[in-house]
Amino acid sequence: MTTEPTPTIAVRTCAAILQGKEICLIHRQRPKGDQHSLPGGLLHPDEEVPAGLARELKEELSLDLAGIPDQPQLRWVQDQTTTRPGSNEPFRRLHLIHVLSIPRHVRDSLTTTEQDAEDATRVVWIPLAQAAAYHLYPAVGQALSQLARPTPTPCAVMLPSITDRTADGDGFATGQ
Repeated sequence: MTTEPTPTIAVRTCAAILQGKEICLIHRQRPKGDQHSLPGGLLHPDEEVPAGLARELKEELSLDLAGIPDQPQLRWVQDQTTTRPGSNEPFRRLHLIHVLSIPRHVRDSLTTTEQDAEDATRVVWIPLAQAAAYHLYPAVGQALSQLARPTPTPCAVMLPSITDRTADGDGFATGQ
């Protein structure tokens, strides 16, 4: 009896990094317009989620999680199944979205450009309520809007999926 290999799903771990009422985002200028993403990246094979998130935040922002009193908390999960331009195969990714509050002195020590990017990407701090309406990757705007409230209301752990109907060709939410 032969068995088919189990398909793997790429896992991207990322963080909504908060300092006061602002959030840290990676800002890219694309031909289709500005795009903002939560810092993070793909897990390596056999890498544990906390280690992968710590590695990605160190690589992108020079953020050392070992020196922070509060550690990131897994808050949301979002499934992405989209079609990429030039491919008939579905692109599948699972996003593990953490929330992390940092003190001001840690924010001041972070880089202003993404350290492992090949293009000129900026690290920006945006008011949380404003960022909730941005073109974000993953599509966490609704969830962020809950965090921006004076008394945050809980929202579902499983966020609505990113699909061809809800995303542009790069997987960014189209404003829904």
